[in-house]
Amino acid sequence: MTKVLNVITSMDPIYGGMCQGIRNSIGYIDSIEIDSDVVCLDEPDAEYLGNDNFKIIALGGKTSSWAYSKHLLPWLNKNISKYQAIIVHGLWQYNGYAVRKALNQVRGKGENTPKLFMMTHGMMDPYFQKAPERKLKAIRNILFWKVIEKKIMNSANGILFTCEEELLLARKTFKGYSPKKEMNIGYGILSPPSKNLTDIESFKKRHDILPDEEYFLFLSRLHHKKGLFNLLNAYSKALIEKIKLPKLILAGPGIESEFGQKLYNLVEHDSLLKQHVKFIGMISGSEKWASFYGAKAFILPSHQENFGIAVVEALACKCPVIISNKVNIWREIEKGNGGIVSEDTEQATFEALKEYSSLSNSKLAKIKENAFKVYLDNFTMEKTSRQYIKAITDASH
Repeated sequence: MTKVLNVITSMDPIYGGMCQGIRNSIGYIDSIEIDSDVVCLDEPDAEYLGNDNFKIIALGGKTSSWAYSKHLLPWLNKNISKYQAIIVHGLWQYNGYAVRKALNQVRGKGENTPKLFMMTHGMMDPYFQKAPERKLKAIRNILFWKVIEKKIMNSANGILFTCEEELLLARKTFKGYSPKKEMNIGYGILSPPSKNLTDIESFKKRHDILPDEEYFLFLSRLHHKKGLFNLLNAYSKALIEKIKLPKLILAGPGIESEFGQKLYNLVEHDSLLKQHVKFIGMISGSEKWASFYGAKAFILPSHQENFGIAVVEALACKCPVIISNKVNIWREIEKGNGGIVSEDTEQATFEALKEYSSLSNSKLAKIKENAFKVYLDNFTMEKTSRQYIKAITDASH
């Protein structure tokens, strides 16, 4: 059995896709051919730790935006040779630098040197270097790339990608990107629980949604890149034009942030939006699954989305999706007719809402079945785990 160490800054569920993806994959894969541990910089007493069925070593001591911790390198120096493979999740933070330094020290001592894999989780997407609100971070990334990240990426045994679109976009961002090997291993989720009408009823009751009231669901962080201003402005325009739309439920953390407050104020000062839009905060567990099963559609008009685990969770619940073509799995969804794909603009989002609202009941029923088939054909753990296992084990022996 191959012993793998996943290195990540945080396993806090509030950060969404990256740590959820680790939980999904390890929860399924460990029972087969790979034994996985996770080391992170969360504080050891964090309330979200201790509920997983795999080992998480929380070292704590994280400081600065670089997520430096004085505990990480000593721990790696002591333990890294116990593993056959190391996967560093994400870029631009201390964990990748520390892993490379520890590997060099182990190699210098002649000890067992595990293979290194980098999983970028979309952080090589050109969007992050071009978005107007990220100018300072873009400059920081260029500096980090030249001094640190290029060396790590080009010395790694493999770069792991969740879909073909992510792999292709990564080649366009920085000069000097020349990895030894690129691997599209896919990404999947565990099968959701069965549809539970009682849970749907409870979800609606808790959030003041009438029993027979339809709703569109957005479930993600309230963040600029999610295209939420386009969504709200498009929604307002549709309502003004008397297009019949269901309620819009915005679920996810971030309402207290500066951006979240701008969204809230936009809704509060628009009488039509105020009647049709509801912020419900972060949801999880049975409530999350109930929200998918009860929704008329899941909507995510992002400006950039590496994979979109929530998109796949919706598909798995036979919930059609309305997404932008900046969600990197849009090709699979468009090919399988599991929803509507549009540009990430206000007008395109408006047209997508208008198109979906005009669908007949028979077409909606067909799209629901298509959504589930897109999940089965592309995003089950059974399918993606085989690709992951092959990539890691082949390179580690």
